[in-house]
Amino acid sequence: MASKKRIIVIDKEKCKSDKCPYQCMKVCPVNRTGDECITIDPLTKMPVFSEIMCISCGLCVNRCAKIEHNAISLVNLPEELDEDPIHRYGSNAFALYGLPLPKAGSVTGLIGQNGIGKSTIMNLLTGSVRPNLGVFTRESSWDEIIERFKGTELQNYLEKLRDSKIRSSFKPQNVDKIPKVMKGKISGLIEKFPSKEKAEELLKTFDIESIKDKKTDELSGGELQLLAIIATLSREADFYFFDEPSSYLDVKQRLLMAQEVRKAAENAVVLVVEHDLAVLDYLSDFIHITYGQPAVFGVVSKPYGVRVGINTYLDGFIKEENMRFRSKPITFPKIAIESEKRKKFLDFPDFEKNFEGFSMKTESGSLHQGEIIGIVGPNGIGKTTFIKMLAGKLKPDNEPENFIKDLNLSYKPQRIVLEKDENFMTVHEFLEKTIKDNVYETEFKNMARSLGVEKNLEKMMNVLSGGELQSVFILRAIWQEHNLILFDEPSAFLDVEQRLLVAKIIKDHITKTEVSGFVVDHDLQFLDAVADRIMVFDGKSGVLGEGYKPMSLHAGMNKFLKIVNVTFRRDPQTGRARANKKDSQKDQEQKASGKYYYMG
Repeated sequence: MASKKRIIVIDKEKCKSDKCPYQCMKVCPVNRTGDECITIDPLTKMPVFSEIMCISCGLCVNRCAKIEHNAISLVNLPEELDEDPIHRYGSNAFALYGLPLPKAGSVTGLIGQNGIGKSTIMNLLTGSVRPNLGVFTRESSWDEIIERFKGTELQNYLEKLRDSKIRSSFKPQNVDKIPKVMKGKISGLIEKFPSKEKAEELLKTFDIESIKDKKTDELSGGELQLLAIIATLSREADFYFFDEPSSYLDVKQRLLMAQEVRKAAENAVVLVVEHDLAVLDYLSDFIHITYGQPAVFGVVSKPYGVRVGINTYLDGFIKEENMRFRSKPITFPKIAIESEKRKKFLDFPDFEKNFEGFSMKTESGSLHQGEIIGIVGPNGIGKTTFIKMLAGKLKPDNEPENFIKDLNLSYKPQRIVLEKDENFMTVHEFLEKTIKDNVYETEFKNMARSLGVEKNLEKMMNVLSGGELQSVFILRAIWQEHNLILFDEPSAFLDVEQRLLVAKIIKDHITKTEVSGFVVDHDLQFLDAVADRIMVFDGKSGVLGEGYKPMSLHAGMNKFLKIVNVTFRRDPQTGRARANKKDSQKDQEQKASGKYYYMG
């Protein structure tokens, strides 16, 4: 049951009050009776909504949506949420309720949708922003803030923050931007890291010492991610914050990263935002669920044990708070589903490609109509090179027959990098440039709405987050004319729900249109949901790569996990993937039986 307490947020980038003009005010029943529910800010000329006067009729929201501005969000807060915000950015702006509890000596994981407040949490816990306790007309005193958390584990932490005794180190989400702010050879950059010795040690641990002779703009997505992690860990800190540290990393690198993050927690507070459930499970000691409405409000739950916290999030219902934040649970199949697609679409040849210091080859294979081939393997062994050769972006050395000459290709690259002119396009202009009339089709609009792109159509491309950019590029790839579609790491920067939605959208698109496709990804749960068969790559990173012909989902996953020497089991409650701790009893049992892939 909803309470009378409500929150109204206006997206200032979308509000075009000078063009409406002020349609929201004209339809508001309260304003029409002579009261002032909606007024105009004399400085900004933006509408200002009174959350007290509002009667939640929703007429302003509907009118704004009808003229396709979609700038207003009105949410009746649940009656269980009886506290004031920890922080609010201003009138009709995002509000955060609650904070995670920093626990020294442990890793605390945050799970939730993008746009639900993780950046706000990071800013508050590092001291970049002082909590205003929902009162944005004045600065809250530290005495008021500490009184709010008196008797909790946060009290001691906030007292240290007040006294400037918290040293912070932060790993940002979008590592693709690193080459724009850090230029030059990696060897030179490492000289400037807080601890060169620690950085050198981590380069060796992650087996990427070879990148020292490269420049930042020559690094792959995985190398950029590891460089960012190394820079973060090379700084001595009391508080470490890692924002999506697994993006672009292969399975083995993800588990190595998790081990290093856990080491950092031995003498510090570590907070991690992570959307790969298996990685979050593997590295965390405690879980906070963050829920609410993206870009409107976020709520931080109490801490849970890892398994219970993740499963509660997937269930979408917090029993202790009587809070349902999703209409239905997220579940996964408990067995690998074998593909029944048998009608051949094309045969593809073997490929060979040689670079200085690196060579690769792949076996020939076939692709069925309406089928998705998932591609797995360690980083640096040719998966993206293979996709680029399929896409015609790279020419194979063995010059096989041009099997793609009669195909229309659509390609979503690994790295989401904008051209100079694209930075200053709106999302609508960017999409219209390549997919033209499709942007006006109802089906396109429905998919744009599902992916969360529709609400950003009038935003500039250069202000989008990593997840928002990823969704735009996925939408563009699907709507470009094609009968073969190639996705390179489409799950990067997407949250749990977005990943499963994208998997469903890709799968439904391929099935409905009977086109075919290849998907490279490192999130095994994502590939489990989207792929019909699997193509495994093996070799020595940066030296030699070999791609095997497509095989069944179960056989392919099992082969890959045996190569990287990692075993996975399925959670009996949700069916989600859980990585076994190395040399644990379960790990040894599965290796002995040769069943590396998702036992029950």
